[in-house]
Amino acid sequence: MNILNLILAILLPPLGAFFQVGVTKHLVINIILCLCGWLPGVIHAVWLVVSNKKG
Repeated sequence: MNILNLILAILLPPLGAFFQVGVTKHLVINIILCLCGWLPGVIHAVWLVVSNKKG
C-alpha cells in the first residue's frame, strides 16, 4: 500500500495525501501547495508518505 501511496503522491498529490492522512490539516496544506504549483504539492505529499504520518 505504501508504494501505491507514493505513486499517487507523485501523480496526484492531494489524493496521495488523502489516502495517507485522511481529511486533516495536512490535506488542506497539500491542496494549497498544489494551487501554488505542482512541485510543492508533490514534495509535501511524498514527505507525508515517507514519514508515515497518520494524521
